[in-house]
Formats: sequence, structure tokens, C-alpha cells
Amino acid sequence: MIAVLELGWNQFTVKVWDVIDVDNQDQEVWSTIKVNPLLVSDENGKSTKIGSPILTDMNVELKVLENFRDDKVKVFKMKSKKRYARTKWFRAALSKLEVLTIA
Repeated sequence: MIAVLELGWNQFTVKVWDVIDVDNQDQEVWSTIKVNPLLVSDENGKSTKIGSPILTDMNVELKVLENFRDDKVKVFKMKSKKRYARTKWFRAALSKLEVLTIA
């Protein structure tokens, strides 16, 4: 089974046992999350269920493996001929999720 999820304003195409990195979900490590998918299909695409906007009768169960922070990203702003330059650093807070079931 393949499912399309929407988590943190992003959409992910997942299968069972996939591991994805998403925006921080504010859940404890090893806890489970149930999410309603946008679309569910089998591997070859013969049977497909599409929600409007979500499938309320289907659930995707996710397990939180880790809460971590991503690598540093340098953010630099500059306006030419105005003597304006700013440098900041940013680290995104992420969660690593594993797909347990699609049902």
C-alpha cells in the first residue's frame, strides 16, 4: 500500500516501514501518531481511494523515532550600494517518523 500524507504543510508519499523527516511534531520519542491520508493506493495502482480532502475511514500509524535539529543554514541578506548586510544562522527542528501501518 502507498499513501500520501500531509504533515507540517508538506506532502509525503510513503509505504510501510519508510522513515521520513518532517517538521517537529511535539511528540515524545517512541509514541505513535495516527494521521488520515489524502490518497491510498496499492503498489501497481489498480485500486485507488482519493479523499476530499482526506480519507476519514483510513489511518496511517506513525512512530516517532527521534526529535532532532537539522544542520545549520546560513541566511545572508544584502542590499547593494546601501551598506546593508545581515548574517543569521538557522537550524530547523525536525522529527524522524517511521510508518507502521496503512489501514
